[in-house]
Amino acid sequence: MGVTLTLLCQEGIQPAMSTEVKSNAVMSPKELRALFEDVMTRRFFYCPSAEIYGGVAGLYDYGPCGCAVMTNLLTFWRQHFVLAEDMLEISSSVLTPEVVLKTSGHVDKFTDFMVKDEKTGEPLRADKLIEERIEAMLEDTANPVDAKKREELLLVRTKAGAMQQQELKDTIARYGFKSNDGNNLSDPFPFNLMFQTSIGPTGKATGYMRPETAQGIFINFRRLLDYNGGRMPFAAAQIGPALRNEISPRQGLLRVREFTLAEIEHFVNPNDKRHPKFAEVADLKLALLSRELQTGEDISVLMTVREAVEKGTINNETLGYFMARTYLFLKAVGIKEDRMRFRQHKADEMAHYAKDCWDAELLTTYGWVECVGHADRSCYDLESHARVAKIDLSAQEMYDAPKEVDTITVKLDAGKVGKTFRKSAKLVTDYLKALETDRERAVAFEQELKSGSAKFSVCTGEEFTVDASMVSISFEKKIQHGIRYTPSVIEPSFGVGRILYSLLEQNFYIRESKEGKDKDKEGEAKRNVLSLTPVIAPVKVAILPLSTNADLNAQASLIARSFITHNISTKTDASGVAIGRKYARMDEIGIPFAVTIDFDTLKDQTVTIRERDSTHQIRVSITDLVSIISSLVNGFKTWEQVYDSYPKVIRAEESD
Repeated sequence: MGVTLTLLCQEGIQPAMSTEVKSNAVMSPKELRALFEDVMTRRFFYCPSAEIYGGVAGLYDYGPCGCAVMTNLLTFWRQHFVLAEDMLEISSSVLTPEVVLKTSGHVDKFTDFMVKDEKTGEPLRADKLIEERIEAMLEDTANPVDAKKREELLLVRTKAGAMQQQELKDTIARYGFKSNDGNNLSDPFPFNLMFQTSIGPTGKATGYMRPETAQGIFINFRRLLDYNGGRMPFAAAQIGPALRNEISPRQGLLRVREFTLAEIEHFVNPNDKRHPKFAEVADLKLALLSRELQTGEDISVLMTVREAVEKGTINNETLGYFMARTYLFLKAVGIKEDRMRFRQHKADEMAHYAKDCWDAELLTTYGWVECVGHADRSCYDLESHARVAKIDLSAQEMYDAPKEVDTITVKLDAGKVGKTFRKSAKLVTDYLKALETDRERAVAFEQELKSGSAKFSVCTGEEFTVDASMVSISFEKKIQHGIRYTPSVIEPSFGVGRILYSLLEQNFYIRESKEGKDKDKEGEAKRNVLSLTPVIAPVKVAILPLSTNADLNAQASLIARSFITHNISTKTDASGVAIGRKYARMDEIGIPFAVTIDFDTLKDQTVTIRERDSTHQIRVSITDLVSIISSLVNGFKTWEQVYDSYPKVIRAEESD
């Protein structure tokens, strides 16, 4: 039937990406992408927004199939996380008052570095420009680079996303990178990615379209804690739109200005980040690309979650637990296991308050794409909002019996702190007092203080230095009946559009047939197939009367109605085209099962069920039809189990 198509990976990408495409020709990633994206737009999974007016970069509209796949993806996400983990789901406002995002640091720090074409003014994101120019150099067969140069370029490309302003400037100058039109570039400068607006008719109240959903959870923490009966730990979740004014959006759904996020904030005692269900996932093996392995070649290693936590590769159990749950989610919806990895943020990528960060990255024809972020954000967000709003956002846990516990006491000389730091004294004081709830930071700070002074930075990005005459830290054991603390936050954040794109592209392949009218240059008929899992497929079953005969169509309508009453989506093709053509239409949009009504149906009330990927068919009674499809769609049975239980239809795939 054909040979396996192996996609040629970009330089340095490991493991090698291969897509099972039954084709007699080898296609490059760009060729496969062009074919895939043609199907996506032609079958209206998605298209550029305002397309009839030329479209707007970074904005997309979803069509019937795209909406259905998105809905199914989010429904399964809720089942896998919100329901299974007993999370508290909220929905907060997209339009956000300035004070919220000022406190969180977004107003001052939510930026990317931009360069401009000095002649045309075209804006370009500096780190992406470096990555793309290096990829072009690595792929340039006319001017191949030697092994030493290749290693250098790979390392620079790996570091580009974490580069600061001066390093970006130096890198662009070192390699002589130009604009898309070959012109000189401006120096990099920060560009805030938030969409600003005003709230109300006076224009005096500034607001922003939220760039993430997390802040809506943080500012509702007190209500969530009360709803949960004051019990800790707990998790809250939110699904909804977010907006970022991307500098130069491209790569389809991967870099857009409006997108859907599904975020979880798991609140936990900062001194106890164990997870009660950790043992359930501890032996799962994940492909981990730790910061030490990010040398340019970027070859990940398989490691159990237990081993990674015990070695300190992953900071704590709760973070490891959610990484494992993410792996199980992505695998269940159809992401290929060998095209999924977890990359750890390097030290210069993380915010100063973060303990550890890992991105679930998925391999596409564009390379590895960050799709799910996992961060231990420590206590930063709640501390910041508590300070500015002057609201207690701490939690209290009472012990079953009094216990001796290790306590941390931070003593300040308020006079010296105030005199030394003046307007910034409150920031310094809040930071130092917060050490009482974070033993790891407190120990490290106290060790540094022994040298005479200690440096630290706060949420504004400012750095301060205190000495032993201003602050002292003591560690002692006390009998306590309970403990009050500001919770740490473990955050998994899912970029739903990116997962959707990766899922669709990874499951797109081409089926060959030696029969058929739609021939390629070698005489082979080719059909596009979208091999989506039943839980994600936009439509679960196709209803296909063999011809336009009125009795067949009447029977098809009855069958479709029986599926709908059981909440199983259907699509009927009652046109007069050949059955092979009908199958091809349904395969292209990912429908996993097709029911064919033929003239034997009118005689014996049986129909044919065809499975999309194997193209195997069985003959079943109409009375059993809904229960069979329901068991397949809901995962109670596999196709192999069903196929072995019913009479098989042995025949070649119908011609077009």
